[in-house]
Parts: sequence; C-alpha cells; structure tokens
Amino acid sequence: MRKTAVYGLALVLCASVAIAGTDSYESKRASIFERLDALEANEEGKSASERLQAFIDLFFEYQMNEFPTFATFIGIPGDHHRWADNSLEASARRDQDEVRGLEAFKTIPREELEGVDRLNYDLIIERMTDGVKGQEFHGEYLVVTQMSGVQQNVARTLAMMPGRTAADYENILGRLKGVPYLVDNVLIRLEKGLEMGVTPPKVTLRDVPQQVKNQLVADPMTSPMLRAFTNFPESIPAEEQERLKNAAATVYGEQIVPAFQKLHDYLVETYIPGARETIGMSDLPDGKEWYAYNASQFTTTDLTPQEIHEIGLREVARIRAEMEAVIEQVEFEGTFEEFFDYLRSDPQFFFDKEEDLLATYRDISKRADNELVRLFGHLPRLPYGVVPVPEYAEKSQTTAYYEPGSLEAGRSGKFFANTYDLGSRPKWEMEALTLHEAVPGHHLQIAIQQELEDLPWFRRFGGYGAFTEGWGLYSESLGEEMGFYEDPYAKFGQLTYEMWRAIRLVVDTGMHYLGWSREQAIDFFKENAGKAEHDIVVEVDRYIVWPGQALGYKIGELKIKELRGMAEAELGEGFDIRAFHDEVLGSGAVPLRVLETNIREWVDAERSASSGGEMASTPGS
Repeated sequence: MRKTAVYGLALVLCASVAIAGTDSYESKRASIFERLDALEANEEGKSASERLQAFIDLFFEYQMNEFPTFATFIGIPGDHHRWADNSLEASARRDQDEVRGLEAFKTIPREELEGVDRLNYDLIIERMTDGVKGQEFHGEYLVVTQMSGVQQNVARTLAMMPGRTAADYENILGRLKGVPYLVDNVLIRLEKGLEMGVTPPKVTLRDVPQQVKNQLVADPMTSPMLRAFTNFPESIPAEEQERLKNAAATVYGEQIVPAFQKLHDYLVETYIPGARETIGMSDLPDGKEWYAYNASQFTTTDLTPQEIHEIGLREVARIRAEMEAVIEQVEFEGTFEEFFDYLRSDPQFFFDKEEDLLATYRDISKRADNELVRLFGHLPRLPYGVVPVPEYAEKSQTTAYYEPGSLEAGRSGKFFANTYDLGSRPKWEMEALTLHEAVPGHHLQIAIQQELEDLPWFRRFGGYGAFTEGWGLYSESLGEEMGFYEDPYAKFGQLTYEMWRAIRLVVDTGMHYLGWSREQAIDFFKENAGKAEHDIVVEVDRYIVWPGQALGYKIGELKIKELRGMAEAELGEGFDIRAFHDEVLGSGAVPLRVLETNIREWVDAERSASSGGEMASTPGS
C-alpha cells in the first residue's frame, strides 16, 4: 500500500526511511493477510458497516507494521526500535499489497453503506486506486533531494521519539543501529535511478553533500541524531545514562559515520555528476502523464495543468493590482521593480540577530492566539512552539514550515522559522507567514483534525494537500479580521505571500508541463513578488523537486473563499463566521469536492433551521 500524494505528512514521515523486517514483523504480516482473506470471504456474515470497520482497523495495523515510525509520529505503542524496510524488494511487495488491499475493500457492497460509512469507503477506495495508478511511475528512485532524504529524515525522526525511560533510549539505539541499512538501500535506489534516467535535476542537488557532511561531527554528542543522549530525564540512574550515552557514541562512530561518508562520496563522485541537466518532470519517463497525475493528486480536482496555469496568470494580474495600490498608499516614488528592490535591501526591514527574528515570530503567534476565539468555536488542546530550522538543513530549506505534534506522545506542534541569511528574512512577511504556519493555519487545522476522535485513523492522521495548504493560505487572509496588517508594509507582505502562491501555479506548470527553464521561472518570480532572491531560488528549486505539490495552496484557498462567499450570500445576517470555520475544519482534511458538499449541506441546514425558527416564533408574536 504505497504512499501517494494524498497520504499526508504522517505517512510521508513513515515511508521516508526504512530497515529490514524482524521475525515479529513477518509474523504480524502473515496474520494481517490471513485476517484479510477471512474478511473478504465474510464467512461470519458481517454487515457491510462491520466489514468496513474491520477493514479500516486491519489497514491501520498494516501501516503500523510496515511503517513503525508512524507509531512514533502519532504517539502510540509500536515497534519504535526499527525502521520500515526501504529495499526495492519491499517497495515491490507493498505495491502488490496495495493491489490486494484494493481488491479486498471492493468486496464490501457500497450500496449497503450509509452516511459517514459511505464517505469513508469512498475515500479509501479513491486513495488506494490513486496509489495503484501511481505505481506506473518511478518515484521510488527519487529518495534524496535538497528538501528531504536520509540525510535529514533520520535526525528528524529521532527527534520525535519519546525519551522518558531507559527503554525509550534503547529504541533510539535500535534505530541508530539500523541507519547503515537505510543508507545502503538509498544507494541502491539512487544507482537504479541513474540507470533509468530518474533523478532530481543536478542543479537542485548542489547543497545535498553538505547536508550529509553536517551530520558528520567529531564529537558524537554534538550530532543532531544523538541529541536525546545529551538530556536524560532524572528518573534514569546516572550509571544507566552513561551506558546508553557510550553505546550511542559507539554506534555513531563505528556505523553511522562510515555509512554517511559512503553516501557523501557517492553523491559527489557518481550521483550528482550523472544527474540530469533538465529540470521539468516532462523530461522523465512518462513525465507529462506523471505530472498530470501529481496535479490531480495535490489539487484533488480534474483541472489540467494548462487550466491551472491560466488560473495562476489571472490571479497574478489581480493581486498585482492590489499590490500597486499599497505602493501608492505609502507614496513610494519609483517603479514596481524599484519598490521590490527597496523591500529587499533597506536595512529597516531586516533583523541583525537570529534571536530577534524568533522573538518577533513568537510575539506575533501570541497575538494571533488571542484573536482565535472570535473566529472559531472549537479550538484544539495541543499547544505549539516557534523554533529555528535545524542548522544541518537551513540553507536549502524554505522560509518556514510546520511539524505536527501529538497529544499522545506529549509532543507539541512546531512552527520552524528559518534564521539562515537574515538578509533574506524581511519583517514585512512575518505576520502572514505566522498565520499560515501556526494559527489559524496549519497548527489549528491539523491539531483539531487529530482530536476528532470520531474520525477513522486515516482521516485523523492523513491529509489532502489542497485542503491543508488551501486552509493555510486562506488563514493568511484572515489577518485583517484578526487585527493584523495595519502596517501597509505588512499588508504588502500578505499580498506578496498570496502572489507567491499564485506564481506557483504559473511556474510549477510552466517548468513541468510547458517547458519553462529554471531561469524563466526565477525571473517571473522576481517580476511579480518582493521576496529576496535567495528565497526565490530556494522556492523554485523546491517546485522542481516536488512537482505539483505547490499547486494545492491557491486552488484550495480559492475553493474555501468561494464557499465562504456562497454561504454569506445564502445566509445573509444569519451567517456565523465561527460556525462556518468549525464546519470547514470539523471533518478533517477532505478532497475539495467533499468540502463543497459538506458546506452546501450545512448552508441548507442553517437556512432550514432559521426558517423553522421564524415560523415557530410567529404564533407567540
């Protein structure tokens, strides 16, 4: 059951790194498929609803067994000492499993399901059908980019692991010991990708060797992978702490360092020199079809790349007009391009110290927290924090990103802010970025979703990019209702970020479907957005190695705004913004067509309730 674009962050984290199975893994796998056969035969005569729930539970057990870092991510018991198997043989086996699982799910008679059961059934069938379709392409060879890969994901996953008991630390040690196996299989995949012509573009790999070297340090205790061993809880005896610390240092020096050095040398001497010079997905085998598939997955629509490109051009023109109005408001004397140069270069717009940047993000976050109750009836329990992007990844990472937390694991959500190159981190972008990544954006939406206990697991911990990122971008637009963007430069920053997402529709489709060059994409970005050049280059390179992902933001935001406009028009004075937002978020992330159905049904129910209330009050008036 291969991860597809719509599986969401949880499964991305799980599938990103792996190691060979154990006897326990094999026995669990055999048991799962025995029960799958029994459910498919339905010898016990279960109802369609009972069979669906049993299949969903079995699907969860399968994911937990295949991807044990899933348990780490969501904070429940599991095989925290091992990785999933990232061999090509395991990938082929999971492809077969996905076909087998889809066949089994289809034996449930859909016509006998109602309401939420039918929706859950449809979502699973669609997800697995898309996964089987995705097997036609060769994403399994694209396992190292400047955005992700074993050189980042090992440390990232280990940082999520619990560290409360000695057993927790033994689990971390177990995964540390598995790192060489991960690296060996990554090397096999990279070599196969070279043979097949399936690699990231050479230009995007320029910083990856340094990312690997950043994990190679003289003192093991300064390695990001061993951070847990520098801060033991007092409940672990001192002698036990020393034993665990020494064991980790030994594994690091004797196993991890040689493995990462081998990866570094292969990248520098073989892989990067042999990587492709072209940038577009259309230049890969079946590339145009692959990109169209990605576009449908990330937008959850039937829009073609050409249609998406044209939507982007229209949005760029609309937003540019609003930006020019702000330039006129601040009475800047100069051209549009000169105003961008001013924003990118004037010292007043930048911090000199990393701690000042982080402190300002935290201040904005606290101000946003205070405004949430006016716009939402339901708020999550899980807190979040603002932290810097890790040094080993900061140069090639984007301006900011969000990492979900887990109540079960006792791990808060994290808004990662990039402190690298402060001259490319302007103050005027900070309000919009905080509202997107923290609240009311990703943290609010994802934390609420995780707390919707009536949802099945794949909806609580999965996701759809168009919904999740569309909500993040929509959240930026809520800033004015929350008291932000009072400074015209901050308003221009919000428009810059909206423009950024509109530009994505143009340059992503341009590069991957219409034959644009990297330079053409960078120039289009510069002409229409005030972001610093370093940030623009990092962003364009992100779109190059993650084809289609950037399309979900604008497409999702436009749909949410369309639905809000419809609800306001239909309900008039009876429109309640808190109830609308709660309805949007109340089913978790869903495909945009499901969101539209939900909101239209909610509007009908609200109108009916209002009409009924007026009729009921008439006799007593």
